[in-house]
Amino acid sequence: MKTLKILVLLTVALVAAAAVIFGMRDYKSGYEVGDIATDFSLKDVSGKQVSLSQFNDAKGFILVFMCNTCPFSIANEERILALDKKYKSVGFPVIGINPNNPVVSPGDSFESMQQRAKERNFTFPYLFDEEQQVYPQYGATKTPHVFILKKENGLVVKYMGAIDDSVRDSETVTEKYVENAINSLLSDEDIKITSTKAIGCSIKE
Repeated sequence: MKTLKILVLLTVALVAAAAVIFGMRDYKSGYEVGDIATDFSLKDVSGKQVSLSQFNDAKGFILVFMCNTCPFSIANEERILALDKKYKSVGFPVIGINPNNPVVSPGDSFESMQQRAKERNFTFPYLFDEEQQVYPQYGATKTPHVFILKKENGLVVKYMGAIDDSVRDSETVTEKYVENAINSLLSDEDIKITSTKAIGCSIKE
């Protein structure tokens, strides 16, 4: 009888542990293409809280998880600015989010974000995921990591991954994944490539 009780307790413990592990894995995996993303409220470098719901005229968003310190993210800043310039006026503005923990990466503090945005003349909101709650929901793993959302009975994930096929050097780009995806959405066409591998620095937790 005692042995049976021990076996039952061990089984319960194993099931509970498996549930926790599965839950963590599911949480970390984030969204898939076609999922409806949740809105958020994060602090912009201006000090104001910003939510996607505030952009009444937007058709969708180019959401970019980026930071101040990662060389891959820095190498893509001009491309991110160009995306905002090209697509903001047609309803797909860029929203930048810094997901890094400044304790681990001091160069990604809010004050450093403000300085970076000013130096680089960011034309888009640059938000701080201070509690590190937004990036796991989306499943972002790198900086940079892009998610294209379209307003369609909610914020539907239409693309996720890299900006293009040459994260290190804009001069060697042969395929512009984000531009192609947005152009397809604007033309009411199917996106040919909806998911690519994000290449960059791991998010600092």
